[in-house]
This record gives sequence, structure tokens and C-alpha cells, in this order.
Amino acid sequence: MNISLNEQLMARKAAATPRGVGVMASFFADRASNSELWDVEGKRYIDFAGGIAVLNTGHRHPKVVQAIEEQLKRFTHTCYQVIPYESYVSLAEKINELTPGSHAKKTAFFSTGAEAVENAIKIARSHTKRSGVIAFGGSFHGRSLFAAALTGKVAPYKIGFGPFPPEIYHVPFPCHCADLASVKKAMQHVFKADIEPSRVAAIIFEPVQGEGGFNVIQREAIIWLRRLCDEHGILLIADEVQTGFGRTGEMFAMHHFERDGVLPDLMTIAKSLAGGMTLSCVTGRADVMDAPAPGGLGGTYAGNPLAIAAAHAVIDVMKEEQLPQRGAKLGQQLKDRLESLRKRVPQISDVRGLGAMVACEFRDAQGEADVVKTKGVQAAALAKGLILLTCGVDANVIRFLFPLTIEQTVFDEALNILDNAMLS
Repeated sequence: MNISLNEQLMARKAAATPRGVGVMASFFADRASNSELWDVEGKRYIDFAGGIAVLNTGHRHPKVVQAIEEQLKRFTHTCYQVIPYESYVSLAEKINELTPGSHAKKTAFFSTGAEAVENAIKIARSHTKRSGVIAFGGSFHGRSLFAAALTGKVAPYKIGFGPFPPEIYHVPFPCHCADLASVKKAMQHVFKADIEPSRVAAIIFEPVQGEGGFNVIQREAIIWLRRLCDEHGILLIADEVQTGFGRTGEMFAMHHFERDGVLPDLMTIAKSLAGGMTLSCVTGRADVMDAPAPGGLGGTYAGNPLAIAAAHAVIDVMKEEQLPQRGAKLGQQLKDRLESLRKRVPQISDVRGLGAMVACEFRDAQGEADVVKTKGVQAAALAKGLILLTCGVDANVIRFLFPLTIEQTVFDEALNILDNAMLS
């Protein structure tokens, strides 16, 4: 009996790596370009996962590759806290300018989204001299211990890992599935039963929840959150790890709310910041960012020069190719196609999202989460060469994270595959 190369590698994976590192696909990547990927046996796939929202500029964008190659010839590491380099500073200047608001800002670089979240909490606690943090049900903020504690989803992120850090509280997320009045009531209950507002350092939220199901925060809710934080001296942290860099039709999701006068005190950014390289950052009000003492922030690999070079190129590509605007256009095309399927696929209960951050939710005739249909669509699409990801607290949502650089012909091909998978 012949065993395929992918099967051989899966057997080696099972023997060499722990089951806790969950893997979706049963094949192994060999090469990729823009929105396409080929496995080790030569099969082609259209990538609508993007490494979980990391590849907004696609696989191996030529300008990103060139920037990394040029930096590789100069130096690969010094540790910025030992010997600094200008590219780190100039990237911080660009991020300060690109993020919402014209107020004075500062930026510190790290490696992962979870690192950015944890450091944002450290900064908030240092500035406010308070300890409490409020997050939301359905949120995802990372897999490190404090970030997992902030995350509002138990399986698989919290099972077996407790006890978690104290003074973290959750309220329902104000989106299509929770009205603002009930969220306000839950927040007041936290203030009455768990912690007084004067001891809360920060409220952290995703403008569009990623792992939670691409739930878009209500505009009225974000205005209320800003006023609530101002009233009690609480810092508002926008987690833009997944929403940033063009995914929602704006450079950052918080740009959608800037016209309402809502600006975060701190923002966490990662994923598509560096086109596949390991880089994250915290950006925020200069006075808040300066709260920790020298040495309180950083990390051996934080702000790696190769990743910094890639991020400079990503910003150039975003501007030159107008990727936020293109994402908005492609996202609308996807929404239109999904809406057109609703009569033939009654399990589609909702199509939602901002820009190219689009999701499709499935429920059965009784209104219960239809996990079977969700997994069925994902599997059928994968068999036809389209990579999709699921999400949602009930695992009944398919999210679409195609590169914003995807060719129109490939995008159309993917939508046709999606049609067939939905109807299968």
C-alpha cells in the first residue's frame, strides 16, 4: 500500500509534536504566491485563510520579499534594547501617523498579538495605578496566560489552564447578538458586584470580534464605551490585531468610528502588520505609553529588523495598491454572493462584517447553531481547493480572510467553489 507524502508527514507530525497544537489541514505547504498555495504533492489551493488574517498583502509580495532580502544583507539582529536601529524609529513614526487621531502618540514593538495585548495591559496598569480589566464575551486576545484570561471563549483556549490571573471581568459584547441596554446593565452589575470603577485600569475590545464570529460592535456601543471610560478615568484599548491593515475597508477599524469622535487610548496591532513576519506593536497616547519605567517594555526579539523592514514595505503596498479600498470592494462582492445563496441555503442565518472582514453564520430550522453544516461547507470547499476557516463561540461561522491583493479571476473562481460547497 502506497502512503502519500502528506500522509507520511502527518504521521511524523503526530509522533513529534503535541496534540495541543491543533492543525486544520491534512496537507503540508510547499510554496505559495499571492492568494494561491501548493502542497508538497503539487495540489493547488486558493487561500481564504491568509494565515489567520496575516497575509492582507498576500503570500510573498515582491516588495515585502525585496525589503527582507535587503535587510538580510545588513544585519538580522542586535536586540533593539541593546543597539537600536533607525528603521524601528521610522516605523514607529509611520504607525503613529497612520492610526486614528492627530494627538501625540508613541509606539513600542513586540513579536506576537498576545505580547501586544499583555503589554497594553501593563502600560494601562502603570499609567492608571489600577489593576482591574474588563473584556467581553466571545473575545479573543491570545493564548498566553493573561491574554487567555481576557479571552471570552473557553474551548479550546482555557480548558485545563487555570487558575487565571485575578481581577479580569467579562460582560456581553454589544453586537447583533446582545442589545446595548443589556450590556450596560451587565457593566453596572460588574461595578456593583465585582469591582468599583475607580479600580479598573482598562476596558479592552475588538472593533470586530475575530475568533468570536466576526461580530461588529454597535456604533452606539463604542460611543458609550468612550464616555464610560472618560467618566471613570479608565483607558479604552482597541485590539486591532485581526482588524488592522485594511481588512475592514479602512486602514484600521477604529477609523470607522473616528467621525463619531471615538479614539482609543491604546491600540494593539499585529498579524498583517509585517506581511507574514513576526511583529506586533502597541500604539497609544504618548503620556500613557511613557508610564512604564525604562526596561519595563521590550523583549529580545521585539521589533526584529527583518520584520520591521517587511512592515515598511507593507505600508507602502497598502498605499500604492489602495488595499483598504480594494478590500471594501471585494468584501461587498462576497456579501452579495452570500446573500444570493440564502434562498437556496436556508441554514444561512446571517451575513455580516466590515469591508473584507466577512462572515457567514449557519443555524438550523430551530435556530440552533448548525455546526454540521458549517463543517460540511468548509470540508467541501477544501476538497475543491478553497481554504476556509471557521469561528464563533458555537463554531457555526465561516470567516473569509482572503488576501486583499487577490487577482479578480482567482477571487471569482473561489466564489464559484464556495457556491458549490454551500449547495453540496
